[in-house]
Amino acid sequence: MGGRLGAVSTPDGEHDGAPAHPARAVVDLGAVAGNVAALRGAAPTAEMMAVVKADAYGHGLLPVARTAVAAGATWLGVAQLEEALLLRAGLPGPRILTWLYAPGAPLHLALTADLDLSASAPWAVREVAVAARATGRTARVHLKVDTGMGRGGARPEAFGDLVDAARRAEAEGTVEVVGIWSHLACADEVDSPVTAAQTEAFAAAVAAAEAAGLRPQVRHLAASSGTLFHPATHFDLVRPGIAVYGLSPAPEVAGAEALGLRPAMRLEARLTLVKPAPAGTAVSYGHTERTTADTHLGVVPLGYGDGIPRAASSAGPVQVAGRRLRVTGRVCMDQVVLDLGPDGGAVAEGDVAVLFGDGRAGEPTADDWARVCGTISYEIVTRLGARVPRHYLPGEHA
Repeated sequence: MGGRLGAVSTPDGEHDGAPAHPARAVVDLGAVAGNVAALRGAAPTAEMMAVVKADAYGHGLLPVARTAVAAGATWLGVAQLEEALLLRAGLPGPRILTWLYAPGAPLHLALTADLDLSASAPWAVREVAVAARATGRTARVHLKVDTGMGRGGARPEAFGDLVDAARRAEAEGTVEVVGIWSHLACADEVDSPVTAAQTEAFAAAVAAAEAAGLRPQVRHLAASSGTLFHPATHFDLVRPGIAVYGLSPAPEVAGAEALGLRPAMRLEARLTLVKPAPAGTAVSYGHTERTTADTHLGVVPLGYGDGIPRAASSAGPVQVAGRRLRVTGRVCMDQVVLDLGPDGGAVAEGDVAVLFGDGRAGEPTADDWARVCGTISYEIVTRLGARVPRHYLPGEHA
C-alpha cells in the first residue's frame, strides 16, 4: 500500500494530527537552495536575480525567496507591484525588481518600499518621477528595450525617446537609471540565430544609453535558458525563473538532472474512495471511458479547481503503490478517477497518489504532465491552486 500524508506545514503555521485537506504540494527548500547554487555556478561572473513571480511559480513566495537569498541570490524579481510589496514586507533586505504596472498605479508605494521599477516607455518614467517627487525619494529605474521579443520594452527606434525621458528625470533628481534590460524570445532553442541577434541589439542599446550619459549598474538579458545555454547573454545579472524550481527550461535539449537541477515540488493526495467496478462501467463526465474488465476505481481529490489541466483527461500520469497509472475519463473540478486494475483492492482509502515529483522514485514529473497536456512545465506548477496546502520540508529559511 502507499504511504500516508502527515501533518501539513503552511506559510501560516503548522498543526498536528491529520491534515484538513486530503492533498498537498510538498516543496523541498533544500532543492531550491541547490538549484540556486547550480545556477550561480552556471553564471559565475554575474549577479543572480531569482524570479519568484506568480507565488514563486506556485511554490510559495516568501519561503522560496528567503531560501534563494540565503543560497546566494542577490536580487529578487516579480512581475506585479502587489507581489513586490508582499515580498518586501516579508523580506526587507535584497534588491527587488518589479516590472508590470499600468498608468495610474500607486508607484509611491513602490518607492516607499524601496523597490526597483522597470520603464518601457516615456509615460512610465514620467509617472515614476511624479511618485518620486511625492515621496521625496529618488526612484531606481531599469529601462527595458525590446530587442526582438515583441512584448515589453521600447523598440530600438523608440529607445532614444525613453533614454531622453530618463535623462531629464535624472537631471531633476527624481530618477536614477540603475539598469538596462531585455528578454530573450528563443533562448530555449539553443541553435536559433535569434538569441545572437537579440544579444547584439541589446549591446547596441546599452552603448547608445551610455553615449547619452546614462551609467547603469546592471545590464541584464538572460533568464533560465540564457543562464544555462548562452554565456554571452550573462552580462552583469542573470534572472533565472523556472530553473530555480529545478525544472529545465528546455527539457528536449537537456533534462533537469543533466543541468544539475532537482525539481522542488511534489504533488500528492490521499485516495478518498476505492471501490470495485465491473467491466463496462462508465467513468466520469460524458462517459468518455468505460472499464474494459472487472477492476477497482480510486478517487483522487484534485481537479481543475486545483489547477489540474482538463487537458489531462484520460492522460495525466499518476503513481499509486509504486505503479504508474493514468487519469481515467475526464478531469472534474475537484477530483479525478483512476482505474486501479483488478488488483486495486490491495489499495485503500488514505493511500497516497503522486501526480508529480522529482522522478527519483519512479513517479511522474511535471515534464511528464506537460507532455501529455501539450504545454510546458512552467504552467503545470504555476497553475496549482491556492487551496492546495504547501508543505515545506524542514529548512531554516521556510
